[in-house]
Amino acid sequence: MKKEYLELTRLIERLHRRFLDVLRAELARLGIKNINGVQALLLANIGDEEIVIRDLIERGYYQGSNVSYNIKKLVEMGYLEQERSAHDRRSVSIRLTDKAREVVRSIRELEDNLAETLGQHDLNAEAMDGACRTLRRLERTWTDYIHYGRL
Repeated sequence: MKKEYLELTRLIERLHRRFLDVLRAELARLGIKNINGVQALLLANIGDEEIVIRDLIERGYYQGSNVSYNIKKLVEMGYLEQERSAHDRRSVSIRLTDKAREVVRSIRELEDNLAETLGQHDLNAEAMDGACRTLRRLERTWTDYIHYGRL
């Protein structure tokens, strides 16, 4: 089990990097040169929501300084709009611009095409569901360890 666990953790890391490469390739295909894969993924994770930056961090998507830097850049390039809360000036909400919605639409189409391609290669919904269950269990185990310091 130890060998499989170690392979799984390394595979997760490689898959994340590879998915960012896929996003970068899609951005290049679309002629979008001013954002990177991480920033495109950030836009996709925001989606149609108006979200407080702190919530992105709390959901576990991003690290604090990393998300702040990328949001600043995305605002400067016209992909995000931001607004400070009238009640708490430290709280900033962000939402996609139309420019960003086009990028997200393209990413969604890519994801649909990739899912269809996987389905054509004998990877069915049941297998994907099993993989997701395993990864969610791993996430819960790691989260418990972070919160409670033990397993």
